[in-house]
Parts: sequence; structure tokens; C-alpha cells
Amino acid sequence: MDWGPVALAAAIPTVALVLVLLLGLRTWRRTRQRVHLAAARLSSTGLAESAGLEQTLGQLERTVDAAVSRGGEATAAETRMSHALRAIDHGIVLFDESGEIAFRNAQAKIFLGARYGDAVVESSIDELATRALEGHDSVRTLELFGPPRRTLVLTADPLDDGHRSIGALVMIEDITERRRVDAVRRDFVANISHELKTPVGGLSVLAETIVDEEDLTVIRRLAQRMHHEAMRASRTIDDLLELSRIEAGEAAVQEPVAVHLVLAEAVERAANAAEHRGIGLDLQEPPHRLQVRGDRRQLASAVFNLLDNAIKYSEPGSTVQVRADVEDGSAHLTVADDGIGIPRRDLERIFERFYRVDRARSRDTGGTGLGLAIVRHVASNHGGEITVESREGEGSTFSLVLPLSERPVSVIDDEEES
Repeated sequence: MDWGPVALAAAIPTVALVLVLLLGLRTWRRTRQRVHLAAARLSSTGLAESAGLEQTLGQLERTVDAAVSRGGEATAAETRMSHALRAIDHGIVLFDESGEIAFRNAQAKIFLGARYGDAVVESSIDELATRALEGHDSVRTLELFGPPRRTLVLTADPLDDGHRSIGALVMIEDITERRRVDAVRRDFVANISHELKTPVGGLSVLAETIVDEEDLTVIRRLAQRMHHEAMRASRTIDDLLELSRIEAGEAAVQEPVAVHLVLAEAVERAANAAEHRGIGLDLQEPPHRLQVRGDRRQLASAVFNLLDNAIKYSEPGSTVQVRADVEDGSAHLTVADDGIGIPRRDLERIFERFYRVDRARSRDTGGTGLGLAIVRHVASNHGGEITVESREGEGSTFSLVLPLSERPVSVIDDEEES
């Protein structure tokens, strides 16, 4: 065909349209192909190459929605994990694969201070994390002398996804209280073993001696000694059971208790020991309407132990005073003596189990070393406290401070009231 200028000009729009259509078709095919490939990469099942565009776009939409959902679930899981790590009592430090800190909970942040002990902890965290990133787990115990004195255990573990390292975890555990409790437990077992072994050993020796003894006077004296040792073991066991019941809060009945009855019962129980040692008991009976709220048996046990302690450490011929007063809205049940007193250095420890200020004198006076521990627990069980004022060589004054009963309380004597 002969294309003249006029015919060629008339055909240009048609050619352009064809070229546009061809280019559009190529672009369409490429776009369709890219959509197929994108859907196949996002979808675990993939798509057949022959699938239509509408089906491909639908699958792509569902795949994207699933990916977004999985991302949302991952974000929620990460948030839950973050909250859980913050709630843990131990310090937690997470490092990423490059050694940068990705997370640190509040318990671990306290070691960022400038004090020497905290600097030692921070340095140890970095050292253990470096080893963990190299694939080595580590455990290190740090003794910080304070104040306050602390014992920390640092544990580092490498983290990986099964193919490569993705970070490290360092955990800081404060075992100070656990070590203190373990030490108290060991001391308790050692002390109670000693307290029971002494009378039991004495009973064994006395029994062996009395078997071959024919003198009735000697036999009677040995029998009295055996009775004394048996009673000593019995008192130790009774005090242990009493302390165990009080610590557990067993039978801690909360009811109005007349203070004068508590003091009278305690004085009656201590009267024989006081008479035996030549100690006078001066009970200043409080108003009968003075009441506290609590367990009468526990309260009487606490006052008795204060009396027993005062009698043991008073000189013969002296007097132990017992009274009750109301001060600042609380009842003060007070036992005062003129005995040997307590050195200032021992005042904070006398309420510990088996602690004795003068061990030599304690062996002479007997006692289990549990009495003041019982008093402290009774005070705690009743929402009160035990206070002590003492000067060495001048005597001691113990006060069991208890909340008053919610019922109306009068400190006026019955006779004055009438």
C-alpha cells in the first residue's frame, strides 16, 4: 500500500492507540505477575499462576489481613511479656544480639546509681552479658557490704532462635533475706538441740548413778535433781509449743479482755518462782473496766514471761512491780525490776530466740531464752508493741503496749465512779 501524507496523518491516531494498548497490556501483565508473586510470598500456600486477578487480589487481601492480625497478636504478646517482666521481683536485663540493652525492669534499674556497690553490680551485668552473647551461661554471687548489706546472685543465659544468637538475659536475685532466715534456722536448731541435750544428758547420768546407789539420802537428792532436769526439758518444750502457736496465730481470739484479770493470772503463775527466789511481787491492780481487745491466754502468757524474766534477773529481797496505765489511747502493761539491767548493746537483740545477755547467769537461773520472743510475737499479733528501758546495774522496765478495746473504757476506779 502506498501511504501518502494524508493517509499517514489519518492513520497516526490508530497506531498510537495500538501502541498504547500494547504498552498497557504489557504493564497489565507485569502488574498481574507482580501481584501473583507478592501474594505467593505472603501466603504460605502460594497461588497457581493461572489464577485470575480477582482471586489473586482476594487472596492477597486475606494474606495481608492475616499478617496484620499476627502482628497485632505479636504486639499484644510482647506487651504482656513486658508487664510480666516488670512484675517479677528479680531484676531482669535483656540484651539484643548487638549487646545493647533492649529491656530493663524497675528492679534492675536500681543498680544504675553511682554508689560503689551498684557500680559493681552494673559492671558484673555487662561482663556476664558479654559471655552470654558468646554462648556461655554464667552465675556470679556478689557480697555487697552496704549499707545495707546485701547478697546478690547474677545469672546470665544466652538467647537464640535455634540458628543464631539473638541476645542475652541477665537476672539479678537478692537472696539477703533468704540467707538471714537460713542463719536464724541454723541457730535455732543448734540452740534448741543444746537446750534439750543438756537436761537429757543430765537425766541419763543421774539415772546411771541412782541405779547403783544404796544411800536413801543420796537417792532422794538425785531424784530431786532428776525432777529438776525433767522440768527444765518440759519448760523448753512448752515454750517452743507456745511460741509455735503464737507465731501461727492459733486461737488468737479477738474479744474484750479485762486487764486486771490478765495481770492477776500472770502474777499467780509466777508466784511460786518468786517465792523460791525470795522476790516480792507488787501488783498495782488497775481499774476493772480497763480493757484491751485480744486473746486472754496469749496476753497472760506474755505478762508471765515478762515477770519470769524479771524474777530470774533480780536479786533476792528485791521487788518486781506490775501495773497497767493508759497513755496516748493505749494500755501499757508494765513490769519493772531493780535487777542487773541490760547493756545498751544488747537491747535490740534481747527479743531474739535463745539470745541471752549473760549466758553464765542464764545457766544458773535456767530458762529457755524464748520468753521475750514470745512476748514480741504476742504484741505483734495484737497490733501492739513491746518497749524496754534499762540501765545496767539499775534494773529494767518492760511495757506491753496494746490498743484499747473498742468498747468504752474508764480509767476511774470503781469506788470513785460510784
